[in-house]
Amino acid sequence: LNESAVMPPLEHELDIQQLRASAEAAGQLLKALANPERLLLLCQLSQGELNVTDLEALSGIQQPTLSQQLAVLRRKEMVETRRAGKQVYYRISSSVALAVIHVLYQHFCAGDAK
Repeated sequence: LNESAVMPPLEHELDIQQLRASAEAAGQLLKALANPERLLLLCQLSQGELNVTDLEALSGIQQPTLSQQLAVLRRKEMVETRRAGKQVYYRISSSVALAVIHVLYQHFCAGDAK
């Protein structure tokens, strides 16, 4: 037996390590999306930037829950803020999260969704 038949090539091990890291990142994204309130906020934000007042009115999520969920999304680096005077505007900053939200929106939120 030669050594290569017994041990897998090193690059294969690196692929598994990368796959594990990617699976961990995907799991963290899905965990953040698993909360219905955060998912609702991201669905609203997938249509464009909104301020906190608009998010509260559109989502029906009241303070302080709205602030708590937006803080989680900020910590997970899924949204960014912009201040204009007294208003704070939110937008989705993660291209991966936005892509997932677009798929979910098509299947669950669009007018013709079944």
